[in-house]
Amino acid sequence: MFFSRRLNSETGRVEVWECEWSNPGTGMAKKHFVRKHSDEEDLAPQAETHSVASAVCWAPGTTIGNIAVSSEEVFGSFDGKAGGNAILPCHIVPCGKFRNGAKRWYCKTHQMHWGTIADIAALPPSGEVTCSNHLTEMNYLVDPMVVEFNEYEEIGIWCSLPPAMSSRPIVPRAPKIHIHKRFSGAEKKLLDRDFDAIVCSYNQDLGLFASNAITQIQVTPPAAFEFVSSLEEAREMSCVTCKRCGYPHLDLGSFARTPHAKHFCGNCGNDSVWSEGKIVSTPLKPLHDQFNNSNTYVIPERSINLDDYEGRDFEVWSSTPAVVWTANRPQEKGIHVHVYEGTIEGRRRVVDNTFGEVIHNGVPLDRKLLWQNMANNTLY
Repeated sequence: MFFSRRLNSETGRVEVWECEWSNPGTGMAKKHFVRKHSDEEDLAPQAETHSVASAVCWAPGTTIGNIAVSSEEVFGSFDGKAGGNAILPCHIVPCGKFRNGAKRWYCKTHQMHWGTIADIAALPPSGEVTCSNHLTEMNYLVDPMVVEFNEYEEIGIWCSLPPAMSSRPIVPRAPKIHIHKRFSGAEKKLLDRDFDAIVCSYNQDLGLFASNAITQIQVTPPAAFEFVSSLEEAREMSCVTCKRCGYPHLDLGSFARTPHAKHFCGNCGNDSVWSEGKIVSTPLKPLHDQFNNSNTYVIPERSINLDDYEGRDFEVWSSTPAVVWTANRPQEKGIHVHVYEGTIEGRRRVVDNTFGEVIHNGVPLDRKLLWQNMANNTLY
């Protein structure tokens, strides 16, 4: 059993109904309204539940209020463990009034206000309340990996992007989240792979966020990509908190590329969230800054000439700053190179390192140009 919203056309009130799915998990699940629970305005305030992330959802270039979801209502929209075509149900909550005095509502799922004459006219015969973005397809990952931070481990979290250069055609792709994990001082990595999205544990004693209910931080590809882009392109970043609901604000898409002072809360719909100056806001910034060496870098003295590896496949990246870096040493800032030997089916890496200088066709590569190539090869 779960809750959903519908409009009573006779009273004009948004009602909360108990619902259930028929044929769940078949891809043909249908929602049934079983009984009325209450009017939305009479519903007792619920504490924010950011502590459990049974699934993480995101859409390219945008964000959603319930980026971590665990309700049965949402899980009825998932056909598997991961995908890119989930149609998530609207989550409509009261959000003050329009300028004409009419009641205003807000969809936390799709970040849209609701309640205009056109919205009400578009209601289906069932009266179910849906915003104008309710058919937006979302990416999702059920039961994401949870990263715990321990004193005896070194953890690096990066935004994984396509190569800037390659001996083979580069296939554009969406960002992923890459994790390195090893015991402090050890050479061998316990973990070294990409994930669709992850969840980071968070200790409230750190005091990074206003809400005491937040115990996990979701790291999605759009959020990681915009964070790294802001670092690379020297945009002013911080994390502004909504004074109405205490939720940290995340700028994505065009909002993440132009620092601004007035922000829109994705959690409650408050459109009067102000920062002290013009910034890009992201919850990843306080998490990033929590670790001492996140903002310290060293250019490696290593050099490589790719012309010495003629006939072998290679891939080149601009090394990007980590979203999280817990090691007690600076990050290396340079150009990362893979060189392979053998066929695609059985090839192995003979070079996998970050260099301060990389030469190709007799010319040193420009790290800034490589970054732009990587960004251009990223689907977003």
